[in-house]
Amino acid sequence: MALVIPKESYSGKIYEVQIGSGGKSVTIGGANALPFLSFEGVFPHKPAVALEIMDIAPTDWPETVQKAVSGASANPVSWAKFCQEQGADLVALRLLGTHPDQQNKSADEAARVAADVAAAIDVPLVILGSGQAEKDSQVLQAAAAATRGKNCAIGKAVEENYKTVAAAAMANDHKLIAMSQLDVNLAKQLNILLSQMGFAKEKIIMDPMSSALGYGLEYTYSVMERIRQAALLQNDPMMQTPIVCDIGLNVWKVKETIAPDAEMPEWGGLADRALAWEVISASGMLTAGADMLIMRHPGAAAKTKELIADLM
Repeated sequence: MALVIPKESYSGKIYEVQIGSGGKSVTIGGANALPFLSFEGVFPHKPAVALEIMDIAPTDWPETVQKAVSGASANPVSWAKFCQEQGADLVALRLLGTHPDQQNKSADEAARVAADVAAAIDVPLVILGSGQAEKDSQVLQAAAAATRGKNCAIGKAVEENYKTVAAAAMANDHKLIAMSQLDVNLAKQLNILLSQMGFAKEKIIMDPMSSALGYGLEYTYSVMERIRQAALLQNDPMMQTPIVCDIGLNVWKVKETIAPDAEMPEWGGLADRALAWEVISASGMLTAGADMLIMRHPGAAAKTKELIADLM
């Protein structure tokens, strides 16, 4: 008697979301089975890897990752070109300089940077605010208008500013990153609210919040897993948006990516340890269902792309 491999049956499918325009656009999503279970479903697009840049020099980044981008990070345009040369699928511009606790740059300044970066690269652009909801409302409106026609992904739209940010994305024909606070119900509710104001759910990319290895990775994994199960097994249209994970933001502030060799010799060399921490954190998010990763270390991004190729 022949062995019959049991297979799960899925009724749902993840929306396909295209970012960028022309031949260099990137499409994420489209899966109709749980991550990398190719014997159960179809995965038309591999997860995309973005490299992060900022509008200001990354003076607070650990030395390991600063060295990896040294020579390019003083200017966001040259930094973006460097990321493209390193093989990034997308470039993610974080407008940290606009934060009131940083340089409090104006929305107009941010818009000019976003426009310059978008014009300088061929790969798609992700535009992220500083994380200060009130200021991001102004900044992302200006940046969205300045990059009209580039089909960027802008965000992050959160509960406090989603109406303004979504309106800016809608008016300028961009995709939207919507972030909730590590809760399945909150993630769904934000997508519902965006849909109710007229933003197409097929243009949303969900950020359920991610975390680093050893700092809540298991909880993040469980939340993402439940989101993906709701999308595929329960055919919930409000949970079928692709997922993005902001890996570098969380990884490069933990002790394991900062502690020098002399302080923790039993942990192994800092350079290899820190890079591995970002790769392993990324691998966890991929197996949980991430469709796009935002990373910082070019070497870690390259290793992650190798992993994706193997898994696909």
